[in-house]
Amino acid sequence: MLAPEVEARAALRGHPLRFSVLAPYGAWIGCGALRVLRLKVNDDESADLTVGYESYERLPDDASGKAPEAVRR
Repeated sequence: MLAPEVEARAALRGHPLRFSVLAPYGAWIGCGALRVLRLKVNDDESADLTVGYESYERLPDDASGKAPEAVRR
């Protein structure tokens, strides 16, 4: 999969869509494009898209000024 979410929406135009964004637990910021991780087409012609960002940056746990660390999947 890993197609950009905008391309998936264009390909599924006219079908009802349900989105779920998969993200790490805790305080993270999604970076980059949303990518399709899973696509499920239902019997009623609707589709469920599970999407996630290309990478995530963790927010600092405290006010110490530590820079967020980048996490790649």
